[in-house]
Amino acid sequence: MKRGSGVESMERKWGIIFALPSILGFLIFALGPFLASFLLGLTKWQIGAKPQFIGLGNYHHMVSQDPVFWKSLWVTLYYSLLAVPIGMLLAFLIALLLNQKVRGLSLFRTIFYLPYVVPSVSSIMLWMWMFNPTYGLLNGFLKALGLPASQWIYSPSTTIPSLALMSIWQLGNTVIIYLAGRQGVPVHLYDAVEVDGGGAWSKLIHVTIPSMTPTILFNLVLSIIGTFQTFNQAYLMTQGGPNYASQFFVYNIFQYAFQYGDMGYACALSWILFIIIMILSVVVFRTSGRWVYYEGADAM
Repeated sequence: MKRGSGVESMERKWGIIFALPSILGFLIFALGPFLASFLLGLTKWQIGAKPQFIGLGNYHHMVSQDPVFWKSLWVTLYYSLLAVPIGMLLAFLIALLLNQKVRGLSLFRTIFYLPYVVPSVSSIMLWMWMFNPTYGLLNGFLKALGLPASQWIYSPSTTIPSLALMSIWQLGNTVIIYLAGRQGVPVHLYDAVEVDGGGAWSKLIHVTIPSMTPTILFNLVLSIIGTFQTFNQAYLMTQGGPNYASQFFVYNIFQYAFQYGDMGYACALSWILFIIIMILSVVVFRTSGRWVYYEGADAM
């Protein structure tokens, strides 16, 4: 017994030693900055100066005196309302198509996934050329069809719809997740529909979609989080313009932190973003019980 206890003690000690780098990494690089940002959000801290505790002053200022806060919140919400449904629907339809048994299927899957692995900066440079109102590819198509040209990202009224259109370019990861979910649907369910005389539409409505609701839930949460963290487009393409039309929330945080040097206010904004994403995620999960179904179990 004593020998066994000694072995267990030695295994426990070495287990802790091997886990220690991950534990320290989490405490130093994740939990530490997380708590520090909350404390800094309660201060007025310009880079190079000493932090001054002001309590909820930053939050009071952003709600009552900062119009850019509300503008950036609306821009991010507007973009999310456009990009999330469009992306979810198109990715789902593409996944269904990529699940068909056709010649060159592997090539098609690679083509749809490839834009996702292309560096973001390269994609943005490509889309800036496509959005160019003078010699861009998109306006070239519109002119060829006899339609009026658009200002795309250079007009306040079309900036966010244009960026939502651009988001379709990188649906590859969502498509792959949908495709994995589709291939996980039991074949016997489709056989049961055929026995009952159902066709392709019945299979889609009564088998495919209900069986893939867990995958849809997963992609929905990731899409909401991703759209609320949009930054590269504003930073590299529009700089928040024109007239704050693309002033995304994360870009607003970036400006206060690294352009204006107001780290205290930037930390307060970051916590507002965290709370918004957390609330939206909780709402999605709370309501998922009405539409998410799992094999061998009732609705959540």
